[in-house]
Order: sequence, then structure tokens, then C-alpha cells
Amino acid sequence: MPGVAILGSTGSIGRSTLRVLEELPDLHVRSLAANGDWKTMLEQVLRWKPAKAVLADPAAAKELASRAPAGVEIGSGAEAVRGLASEEGAEIVVAAITGAAGLPSTAAAVSAGKRVCLANKEAMVMAGPILTAGAVETGATILPIDSEHSAILQSMRSGNPDEVRRVILTASGGPFRDWSAEQLEQAAPEEALKHPTWNMGAKITIDSATLMNKALEIIEARWLFGLDVAKIEVVVHPQSIVHSMVEFQDASTVAQLGYPDMCIPIRYALTFPRRAPTAWGFLDLAKSHRLDFMPPDTGRFPALSLGFDAARRGGTAGAALNGANEAAVALFLEKKIRFTRIARLAGGALAEHPFVASPSLEDLYRTDGWAREWVRRNAENG
Repeated sequence: MPGVAILGSTGSIGRSTLRVLEELPDLHVRSLAANGDWKTMLEQVLRWKPAKAVLADPAAAKELASRAPAGVEIGSGAEAVRGLASEEGAEIVVAAITGAAGLPSTAAAVSAGKRVCLANKEAMVMAGPILTAGAVETGATILPIDSEHSAILQSMRSGNPDEVRRVILTASGGPFRDWSAEQLEQAAPEEALKHPTWNMGAKITIDSATLMNKALEIIEARWLFGLDVAKIEVVVHPQSIVHSMVEFQDASTVAQLGYPDMCIPIRYALTFPRRAPTAWGFLDLAKSHRLDFMPPDTGRFPALSLGFDAARRGGTAGAALNGANEAAVALFLEKKIRFTRIARLAGGALAEHPFVASPSLEDLYRTDGWAREWVRRNAENG
């Protein structure tokens, strides 16, 4: 049975992946990795009995090692997490570590020629050209777990790439979709974390509220599918039933629909190109459903324009935008800046960073650090 390495197993994507694997007896859990939640990791180790479990936090790994059953190798540190991505026996790697921290292990999985089920959009945002070129060289397969990009992948199979007229990413609009600019200035972290349709981690939930999540998805789609930026559009779809659409040159539009449940794109990536049966999660079309679509308001949500800008520029632009956004979101969650400052700070770092047109991974890591430091320095100004 093919082995699965789940990097970020204690997060929402990791837990959903394990839920999906309950229904996929042809796959087995080879290894698990997370940051520092040793209690949840211990539950997973006891249930799945992987060959290896790694926690990036050494102190947490020590706690886990003292309680783990015999036969499970416990590791610690970022290098050990990265090692799981390339080791023999893990044919499938679920890359679900949040943020820029997930790039090293994602790059390692691509270099090792793995099937990479990519939930960490930031890796593609930062290093899309490097990862896609690496996949061609090593034979790795990169399959998106993001619901929007999974929908694009599924819809694109209805035609040839040269027949695509445009790709339409859908956005829920987040909890502040109907808020005025004045209300957004006063938005609190507790309010931003109340997503109307999805249950996600804190960082991605804030990104959904600012629409930065959609900005990053624009960049990811550009590299993942080799699209001209002019072919990418965004519409707000509050119900989160249509996960994205592909419009073809013959005026046909193909969409992928489903309840807002991450298990659906996870299952598709794990079993691609076939579709594995499931017992739950079906869309009940006998019930009354509204499917509303509207253009995004880039005045109230300027993050979206930053995504188009970074996608057009390429190079280090994605790394600068992503690093600055991560730093700004952290400050907002700590109540050190206002909600509207997140996009302003990210835009400032994007505009001022030392741009490199054809960066190496080292250049991208350097840009990421520069952007975070720029946000810290400028957070108190304005």
C-alpha cells in the first residue's frame, strides 16, 4: 500500500486528511509531522501507528517520546520534518504546514519526485516557478488541496489548456463582506475569526476576511496551471458551493460544486485521477439553494489587487507579499494593528522590497525575512 506522509497533521487539513484516510484502505499513514501540539499528535500516533512522528518543537517532541508506543520513531526539529517529505516509503506527501514554514518540506517532496497534495498555498506563492520546474525534472506530481484550485483542476479536465478563455476563482467574501469601510477600521480579531461558511485555522481565516487568501490564490493559480494573469478573475460567492469555474472558448463554463468541506478536495488529490467513493458529504440538490455571484470591492478589500500585481511581476514579489502578510496578520491577532493595516503593510513591503526577477530558494527566504522585518519596523507608523 502506498504510504502517506502528513506534514501538519494536527491542523485542520491534517485532521481532515486522516478522516478521509479512514475510507481509503489502499493507503496507509507512513509518517506524521506537526509543530508542537504533542497531545493531539499522541492521539494520532496511538490511532494510526505510523513508522515515524516528528514535532518541530524539541520540548514537545520530548513529551511525545515519553508517551509514544514502542515501534514509533519520534523525531524533532525542522530538518526532521523536512526529512519526512523525501524519505523512501512515503509515496504521497500531504503538504499542510501553514505559511512560509511549509516551503522547505514542500520543495524537498518535489525534489524527491513525490505526489505532493498541496494545501500550503504559500509554497506555490513564494516559489511557483521553482516548484513546477522541479516537478517536471523529477516526475513529481503537484495536486492542489485548496478547494478553489482543486475545482479548477477538475473543471479543466473538460477541455484542453489552449481552449481555456478564463479561470474564475470564487471567494466567500468572509465575515466582513457587507461591512462599510468605517466598520472595517474597527474590526476586532474575534469578529474576523467568525467565518460564515468554512472552519479553518486562524491565519487563513483572517486572510479570508481581508481577501488576501484570494490574492494568494491568484498567484498560486498563475503558476500551478501556467496561466496568463489576464485569464484569472475573482467573483464573490457567499454560499461557498461553487468552488471555482473554468470558462472555455466555446462559451461553455464548467464549475465544481460541493458543500464547503475540505475532505472533498483532499480525497480527490489522494486518489487522483480516480474518484474514491464516500458515504457522506453529498450536495442535496432537492433542497432550496441560492447561488449568488457579485464582483469584489477592491476599494474596501485592497489585498486582492496586490495579488494580481504580485502574479504579474513574478520573481520575489510573491515571497514579499506573503511574508509581509503573515507578519501583519500576527500583529493583528495580537491586537497591535488595525484590521485595515494588514493589506496596507503588505502592499508597502511588496512595493519597496529588493526585487529579484529570477530568484533562487535562498533569495526567496531572504525576501521573506526582509518583508517580515519591514512590517515590524513600519507597524507603528500610521
